Amino acid sequence: VVIIYANKMVPMNFLLLGLVLLRTQSSQVRAFATTTTTSGHSPLIATSGKMASSLALHMARTRGLERREEGATPLPGGMTLYVKPAQDGTSVGDCPFAHFVRMVLAEKDLDYDLLPSTQENKPQWLLDDYEGKMPALRHRKECYVDSEVIAQYLDFFFQEPSLAVSNAAETEQASAVLDGFFPAMAKFTKHRPNGDEEDKEKQAALEEKLQGLEDHLGGDGRTGPYLVGNGEQFTLLDCSLAPKLYAMDVCLGQIKDNAIDLAGKYPKLRKYMDDVFDRPSFKSTVEYGPETVVWGWTSYH
Repeated sequence: VVIIYANKMVPMNFLLLGLVLLRTQSSQVRAFATTTTTSGHSPLIATSGKMASSLALHMARTRGLERREEGATPLPGGMTLYVKPAQDGTSVGDCPFAHFVRMVLAEKDLDYDLLPSTQENKPQWLLDDYEGKMPALRHRKECYVDSEVIAQYLDFFFQEPSLAVSNAAETEQASAVLDGFFPAMAKFTKHRPNGDEEDKEKQAALEEKLQGLEDHLGGDGRTGPYLVGNGEQFTLLDCSLAPKLYAMDVCLGQIKDNAIDLAGKYPKLRKYMDDVFDRPSFKSTVEYGPETVVWGWTSYH
């Protein structure tokens, strides 16, 4: 069974859609559009993640979520992104999920105010209505607090350039390769001491994920450097993965004693990393630097 939406087929067996509309004390309406799949994947790690979130946003919109004086469709401008701060409490922190959102905003050349926020200086409405979660994108009267939902929102309403491919099977294939990578990377990075038996087990689990990426990037029919399909189009999946790979790259060198030789064992992955790290949307949003990554992973995560 499928739903035909925006000339695309959304498989119902991959889509369990929940939409809750809540009205705050200031009479603003906010929507939480959540998707899960039969495999338990998140929206970006699902066959039809983008279409599912887009459908949720459309349903919300037609029920009044986006109806304002300026019209039914959100317009550029009026965006503020609240993110985790660095050690000084005022500069940008190392959160890969916030970096993901910032890459999407940069790819689409959307202006926004960036506000690193501690628990003490978060706005009261963010604490009261959204449990203080970040990254949080405030777009005029609406706020979204999940990085994947934010990314889908931006790509749905601000479609130039599009960060999605039309072939759902290609997106599913690339998404499946990423499944479990970040948890494996986080467990290995945070484990102490380096080199004990448990550390070796966590390293092996991470390297299994890295090998999957290496194999995917070396697959038949690939003509471009990026993740989905033939690799020619830069997508949301690349925006999501790049900051996580950057954190891994820094942590391997400065926390984990260079335990994994990426260039030697995973040359295709290393080249992919170099390509996405060289993209303007990455370079313009990675001002937090290695020292902040090390601080974050040794004291915060």
